[in-house]
Amino acid sequence: MSRIAAALLLLTLAGCAVPAPSPDTPRTVARVDLVRYAGLWHEVARYPNFFQDREGAEACLATTAHYAPLPDGRVAVENRCRTGSGERSARATAYAVKGSEGARLRVSFFWPFHGDYWVIGLDPDYRWAVVGAPGRDYLWILSRTPEMAPPDFAAALAVIRREGFDPARLRPAAQPIS
Repeated sequence: MSRIAAALLLLTLAGCAVPAPSPDTPRTVARVDLVRYAGLWHEVARYPNFFQDREGAEACLATTAHYAPLPDGRVAVENRCRTGSGERSARATAYAVKGSEGARLRVSFFWPFHGDYWVIGLDPDYRWAVVGAPGRDYLWILSRTPEMAPPDFAAALAVIRREGFDPARLRPAAQPIS
């Protein structure tokens, strides 16, 4: 193997490593029962991001995520949204990080790249969830219904503040015009 190929392999493997959380990272919930978590979730609010907030007719509206356990322990993910030109969807697989009790997932929309999906807030009845990334650059508030009751939204905001995310960056989920 050439030195260049070996260096590229080493860099690729290092990029796939899962770093241990530091004291500066947000805390996750103690445990997520991925079978209970399965099903349809509606995005209520999010931090703006490049893959959902495209210009013009391609911006995502009415975003949903569907999670389904797979026989091998991984989770199938399907994200959908409406755009001005139709519907977009993206499929991924996720796995729980060892020792995280399902609260930290690594999600891959295409191999070998993975993203962190950390459940930092979760209603005891799994009615809403707050999901973020350890670098605090991504954040979503999800609900089993398209709208959240004000007390539930306030509870989600309290989690966001407690874990050091900036609530001013949140944008309400854009709903389609009927």
